[in-house]
Amino acid sequence: MCGITGIFSTSSRRTADPGVLTAMRDSMVHRGPDGGEVWLSPDRTVGLAHRRLSIIDLSNAATQPMCNETGSVWITFNGEIYNHVELRAELLGHGHAFRTDHSDTEVLVHGYEQWGLDGLLKRVAGDYAFAIWDEDKQLLSLARDRIGVKPLYFHAGSEQFLFGSEIKAILANPEVPRDVEPVAMYHYLSFLTTPAPLTMFRGIYKLPAGHAMTVDRSGAIKAWRYWDAVPGQGIDPSETQGLSEAATEDFYVQGIRSRLEKAVERRMMSDVPFGVFLSGGIDSSTNVALMSQLMDRPVDSFTVGFKDYAHLNELEYADQVAREYKTNHHQILIDEKDMVGYLDQLIHHQDEPIADWVCIPLYFVSKLTRDNGVTVIQVGEGSDEQFSGYASYMGYLELYHKYWKPFRNFVPGPLRHMAAGVAKAAAKVRPGLSMYADIIDRAARNREHFWSGATVFWDTMKRELVRPEADWSSQVPDAVLNSGLLPPGYLETDTFNVISSFLGPFDAAHPGQDALTRMIYNEFKLRLPELLLMRVDKITMSESLEARVPFLDHELVEFSMDIPEAWKTRNGVAKYLLKKAVEGLIPDNIIYRKKMGFGAPMADWLRGDFGHQCEQAVMGSGLLRRGHFDTSHIRKLFDEHRSGRRDTSLYLWTLFNLTSWYDYWIDRK
Repeated sequence: MCGITGIFSTSSRRTADPGVLTAMRDSMVHRGPDGGEVWLSPDRTVGLAHRRLSIIDLSNAATQPMCNETGSVWITFNGEIYNHVELRAELLGHGHAFRTDHSDTEVLVHGYEQWGLDGLLKRVAGDYAFAIWDEDKQLLSLARDRIGVKPLYFHAGSEQFLFGSEIKAILANPEVPRDVEPVAMYHYLSFLTTPAPLTMFRGIYKLPAGHAMTVDRSGAIKAWRYWDAVPGQGIDPSETQGLSEAATEDFYVQGIRSRLEKAVERRMMSDVPFGVFLSGGIDSSTNVALMSQLMDRPVDSFTVGFKDYAHLNELEYADQVAREYKTNHHQILIDEKDMVGYLDQLIHHQDEPIADWVCIPLYFVSKLTRDNGVTVIQVGEGSDEQFSGYASYMGYLELYHKYWKPFRNFVPGPLRHMAAGVAKAAAKVRPGLSMYADIIDRAARNREHFWSGATVFWDTMKRELVRPEADWSSQVPDAVLNSGLLPPGYLETDTFNVISSFLGPFDAAHPGQDALTRMIYNEFKLRLPELLLMRVDKITMSESLEARVPFLDHELVEFSMDIPEAWKTRNGVAKYLLKKAVEGLIPDNIIYRKKMGFGAPMADWLRGDFGHQCEQAVMGSGLLRRGHFDTSHIRKLFDEHRSGRRDTSLYLWTLFNLTSWYDYWIDRK
């Protein structure tokens, strides 16, 4: 994994400034400490730059930016192509000449020449973000991998188009103004992150997962989705037709197991040391078990726990797995003092707020890993989303089948709206009922029962927090508005527009899907790429550590999306099929123990000294002076949490991340 950035002058009056391009590149030294290069086109209107974290083909010949034989195609690339050996052999058969020994970057260059951008994206298996300059076509092409493991940001200025692996690379260009995008902030309050293509910075956007785009000499942007996590790609209906229940279960179980084995093996491709994060849960333990089968040395495993709140730790299970598979195990314990000392780095490396306190232990285990000489790590993200591993998912499904459907189908519209009004009134008296009031309001207005597996301020709560009379307007350049990337509803202060932009087209193209499939699809559009995978990328790469995600191999995702809800949650068991698939691979007590989840004791920390520090930072932020928020309501949230009347820690952490971001990036003194 690396850091990429570039400048494309779309005006004849401008050229790419090599000094500025170098500054953009070197704002991301942490992403590529092993070297950095810059390339300028002959007319100096295009500049590509690269920070290198050497993982595949460590030779100087694999340095980027890289070109084809004639210098007509140039690339800067972040990520890994796991099937590059097979693609290289195919391209050699077509007559392409390679100058590197086994660089996956060079496969992309020649693959683009041979198959074009769409043909290349159809063939590659990997995690990537790249930009290709085609001198003959005078065209810049950008792409982000299918799932969204790697980020890619851009700024469409009036005379220059800029892009980068991180927002800070774009901000290193002094011509880019810094300001908040209010409507992105409005949606962030619901999701802990901003929905792509919006970012919290006005004028800076992120390419959604599974999307590609081109920019021509006029600055016109054309974007399209080349892959989506939809049913119909992984299992042919004839494969399960006529099978008994036992045979159907075996088909699903063997399909999951074989694809997972292949995914883990693919992600062991490396010329540098690699390891695994180990929590002691199903996903990380499965990674350890499969890796140990493929290695002739002990797996390097890493885990993190808390000194001050040991009840949150899963160390005994991690230790059990480490002993079982004889890993070279490493452990670190952290406390509130460690967390407070890390906050400035957190805000810097997140770029825009990602209000997930898992970022804190994730940083310390990433640092532990890098300090022990490991450069590549396997992680377990994506398993719970595909196979319904969260208790909240099971709760949403029960809510849908027992209450939502009957309420929607049998209660007349006027009564539904009346019930919603009563629920809202009750929530004003007892704020703890706000979530339930919001669910009833959604049902009354047919607004989907599930929006995200990580929802902070539900709409009823958000209406108390924000001031509708504030300026929530957006300023989006025509190139972005006309690109096809940004649904117009995203620019309104109605976050349901984000959800409907996913599920409306999905339902039209794939009618009759079960509730869980629709929920999972929704997660692949927002929470997975823009929250969970974004936090992994930003935090691990801050320590020059590449994270790989075997559970999100696109072939496994395509297979799992064709498995119906009834099988994923068979007999009311969360993660039923995955548990069956790993029986005999990892210990049963690991498979069937109660899920704890990877978290942090933020609720407790916010009731102590850090709570006062947090309140002072939030209430003193320059963001509050812009008039978007009801400050008395924010003080009430702090008072309720400190007194123990209500746990408002997630709301407070969300606001702390937001205001700290604003004061660091926008209102710097």
